[in-house]
Formats: sequence, C-alpha cells, structure tokens
Amino acid sequence: MAHSYTPGLRVARLTRIVKERWLPLKGNVVVNIGDRVSAEQVVARTELPGNVHPVNCAGQLGILPADIGEALVVEPGSEIKKGETIALSKSFFGLFKSTLPSPIDGVLESASPVTGQLILREPPIPVEVTAYIDGNVTRVFENECVEIETSGAIIQGIFGIGGEKFGRIKVMVSSPDQTLDEADITGDLSGCIVVGGGRITLAGFKKAMKAGAVAVVTGGFKNVHLKELLGYEQGVAITGQEDIPTTLVLTEGFGEIGMAHRTFDLIRENDGRGASVSGATQIRAGVIRPELIIPSEQEAPESDEEEEVGGLKMGHLLRVIRQPHFGRIGTLAGLPPELQKLETGAKVRVLEMKLDDGETIVLPRANVEIIED
Repeated sequence: MAHSYTPGLRVARLTRIVKERWLPLKGNVVVNIGDRVSAEQVVARTELPGNVHPVNCAGQLGILPADIGEALVVEPGSEIKKGETIALSKSFFGLFKSTLPSPIDGVLESASPVTGQLILREPPIPVEVTAYIDGNVTRVFENECVEIETSGAIIQGIFGIGGEKFGRIKVMVSSPDQTLDEADITGDLSGCIVVGGGRITLAGFKKAMKAGAVAVVTGGFKNVHLKELLGYEQGVAITGQEDIPTTLVLTEGFGEIGMAHRTFDLIRENDGRGASVSGATQIRAGVIRPELIIPSEQEAPESDEEEEVGGLKMGHLLRVIRQPHFGRIGTLAGLPPELQKLETGAKVRVLEMKLDDGETIVLPRANVEIIED
C-alpha cells in the first residue's frame, strides 16, 4: 500500500502520555521515581540570575577609575540595599563628601579599576516547575528534569495562545458548530476550562476571562481579533508566552469553523473532569501543538504500532491545513503515484480526500495532517 508521512494531529480517547518537565538551569528536583503527582504540584526548583545594573562609579563621584577601590564602603560580593551608600569620595581636605547610593537591592558583584564601573546584580529569580499533568514520576534526570507519565485523552489543536493551565472542563454549547457568544458565558467560571463548539466571539472570550475561566477550547476565532485581544500583532511561529490570564486553544483554525464531531464528543464525555491545557504553538522545526489533556484512571493499552504514527494510509482521517480548503475534514480516498502539476508550475505528489459532504478533492499531500486515533 502507498505510504507517505505528514504531520499528525492527535485526538485520542485513551493513550499513554509522557511529559518531560525541564528546568531552565540546573536546580533541585523535589520528587522521586514512583511518586504520584498532581498537575499543580511543584516537581523542581531553581533560581535564575538577577538582572545586572552597571554603575559608573568613577564618573558619578568624580574620581579616577584606579581609585574606586578606596572609595568603596562595601566589599565586592556583599549584599546591598536600595539607597544604601556603596561608595564615598572626599575632597578639599575631607570637607566635602560625595556619596553613591545603590539603585537596587541585590549584590555588589564587582568593581573595575580600569573602567571605573561597578556591577550590581538584582536578587535571583525563583523558578518552580509544576508537573502539568496528574501522573506518576517515571524518570528523574538529576538537577535538571522530571519525566511524568499518565494515561488519558489528548486533543491537539491547530493554534493557541497562553501558557499551561489546570482546571475543570465545562462544556457551554450543545453542538460542535454552535458559536460561543457572551450571552452563552454565564456564572462564575473560576478554575474552569470553557469548551465551545464553533467560533468564540471576542466579546465571549473577554467575558470568559472576566468570569475567571483559566482556558477556552473551541473550534475557531477570528484572526483579526487577536491583535485587539493582545494589544499587538501575534506571530504564529511560536506562542505560549503571552501575558493573558485565559489560555485559548483552537482545535480547527481561524474563522467560522465548527469543532470536529469526534473531538467535541470526546470532550463532552469528560465534562466536569479535571484537565490540563496549554496554548503553546510552534510551527517551525520541533513542532509544538496546543493541547488539552484529560487524565484517566484506566490504563492505556499497549501498542506495537509505534512505527505507524505519522503514516498516511487509506481511510485515515485528515484535516486540510492550507487554503482554499483550510479546516475541512475528510478521509483519504486515494494516493496517486504520479506527480501532478500545480498552478504555480511545481510538480508534487497529491492525494484524493473525500470530504464529509461526499465531495472528493485533490490536493498536495503537504496540505493535510493526520488526525490520529
């Protein structure tokens, strides 16, 4: 059978999920292999170096760079407080004094008799890494990383913004193509992952944020509203670091696009359950998908078909990821072996895809992704 490879979009009811939780710098891992951890539990800690503040000591005191050692009233390596005098110069037989107060709380790191500069550093910034998912610790990389494994459902989206969140799923629509507007957003949503069907309106998303929702998972959103929401143009190459209280995950794309039926049904089956969600998206090398993870008490079945992940085969469920059929879903109906010429003049391998409405379209294989079971 013909076989090719294309990026996969996972929508799985019960599968094995493994997450590696890395520290940005070496620090301390605070869990052990075999520990059961919750999504919000801290599993590792470290400290990032504080910001550096250079200070022109010689210039401010009116002394030669070689004389700053004599002017210092604190030793390099000492802690300092904002407003505290860190250097002092005397002139006209000691009758006049010039002082240099510290502009920050932190440490006097060094003093250069060549440049006359002092290097001050703010206090270190504590960093805590959480488990992100409920699961078991299966591996520990000393001082660097924790591997956590769970069984459950995973739904990957096409695009998202916002960081990792944890909450309780709350489905707020009755069908996968229903628009989620502000009139549909009701009650206190603190700690909730709001789930829509089709597009969520800008007004609806803002109301969900105001109501305390930690995340919104829905089919679509208008691209033009991203700038209004964030206050700046959002690139699509990499996301997830936006300063926004409510994470947004789009399962289908931009515009009036309903959520795929199988995706909506899977999430609705888990209405009210705890889940983890991330809007981080990277479409360059090292693809990262926004995702919704719903841990389960059931064990995922063992699979001997790992080599088939990413394989494009007859009958596979596919999603179109480029215009003019962006967001359409269907099944693979054919893999013609010969190259076909596009309007651009390029010759590429194509596939035949049967859409939900029965129409069959022909498009480049690079224009689709697999929706993995």
